[in-house]
Amino acid sequence: MDNKHFFQSLFIFELANNHEGDLVHGLRIIREIREACKNFPFQFAFKLQYRDLDTFIHPAYKGRQDIKYVKRFSDTRLSEENLKLLYDEIKKMGFISICTPFDERSVDLIEKHDFDIIKIGSCSLTDWPLLERVIKTNKPIIASTAGVPLDDIDKVVLFFEHREKQFALMHCVGEYPTSNEYLRLNQIDLLKKRYLGVPVGYSAHEEPHNLEGIKIAIAKGAVIFEKHVGIKTDTHPLNAYSATPEQIQKWLQGAQDAFQMCGGLEGKREFSDKEKSDLRGLQRGVFSKRAIKEGEKISISNTFLAIPNIDAQMVANDMSKYTEFIAKEDIPENQPVMFNQVIVKDLRARLIQIMNKIKPLLVRAKVSLPNKLEFELSHHYGIETFEQWGAAIINCVNREYCKKLIILLPNQRHPIHYHIKKEETFNILFGEVTIDLDGTVKKYKPGEMVIIERGKKHGFNSNSGAIFEEISTTHLLEDSFYDDGEIEKNKDRKTFLTYWSDWLTKPIH
Repeated sequence: MDNKHFFQSLFIFELANNHEGDLVHGLRIIREIREACKNFPFQFAFKLQYRDLDTFIHPAYKGRQDIKYVKRFSDTRLSEENLKLLYDEIKKMGFISICTPFDERSVDLIEKHDFDIIKIGSCSLTDWPLLERVIKTNKPIIASTAGVPLDDIDKVVLFFEHREKQFALMHCVGEYPTSNEYLRLNQIDLLKKRYLGVPVGYSAHEEPHNLEGIKIAIAKGAVIFEKHVGIKTDTHPLNAYSATPEQIQKWLQGAQDAFQMCGGLEGKREFSDKEKSDLRGLQRGVFSKRAIKEGEKISISNTFLAIPNIDAQMVANDMSKYTEFIAKEDIPENQPVMFNQVIVKDLRARLIQIMNKIKPLLVRAKVSLPNKLEFELSHHYGIETFEQWGAAIINCVNREYCKKLIILLPNQRHPIHYHIKKEETFNILFGEVTIDLDGTVKKYKPGEMVIIERGKKHGFNSNSGAIFEEISTTHLLEDSFYDDGEIEKNKDRKTFLTYWSDWLTKPIH
């Protein structure tokens, strides 16, 4: 399964050392947390920590009671047999099993017990000997990032990506508990933006009664959530950042409320019938400004827009540049234009077809693109013949200076024309371009440039497809003059589209 869905809405309950070295207590925590989360529609996981204490603690420091972690880990030590019993209970309760190793021998034990996921703690994120052992497993990886500089996170991400590992990152703060002013939840935005396609989660170390953290994390798009859990008894105290089963119920309810308020994670949300009806009532209907004859195109020039509209009437929102409406019967003056009175010609499918031919060329070329892509499709003899005559243009900037990216499909030609006010330089980036400059025809390769002076007639084509930069003085409307006068008569020879850079990695709609 891909990262996006494997880690989606995954809630991890971290046992850590809260079993207090007491197997029965640990089993009780697992069972009661299972009961607390049974009515919520999420994926749930339970996480243990493995340390091979015989090698993890230096021999000279074993048994020391004055060193915090030596004492803590020694006092809560469980045998391999008891760890396996905890693992078995995790699986019995239906949890995804996760374990954090702190040394290489613990990775061996994780493989032996067959955990589903390996978790890398923040303190180990740049423990390269440990990482080298972890990537030899076939386990997905979740890595925490508390206290780790971005440069080091970069290195770890590349380390995982180059080895084609399935992994996710967790934002967390290594203070236990974390006060509100140190939660740094904007780091979720940073991780998502910096590591596109990598699932990002949130390890919640704030006090258990704090529900704002999880809600904000969900609103920021985190998909994995981790919380330390335990149960307080007369013999086993509970630290300030671990949640009881009752607190976990409230935490999960807060998460569910946040998901409901934010809406679905996949695409645009669905709309209620009431919402659609209320909005439809505010839309302007299309009415005939004058008598419209059968076969005539419905346009702004022969219609007007006003409320109220009636059922099955065209509305202003239907008057798209991608759709043509042709009257299939006479429509009297001042009447609503109904859908059953028109023939609908949808150009969107044609535009999608064209963009799906342009996209693989851009992917192959690996040309750096702006985040927001302002496309201009030139179809000099109509959109039906775009593949033969035309070009796709990405308008990057147009000030006193101008930059465009020109994309030619294989065997596509751009007709002879000239400019009076604009001077251009073409810089070939990908493929080969044949340029006809004032009757001199020459083929240009990547890295070559050609200057197009004012008034110089030029046209271009590519046999295999090409991309080149146009760097020029200001581009002005009506400053392109074509040899073929028929092109000048075609006032609909341009179609403008806007896409975002992620269109290269997802289907075009």
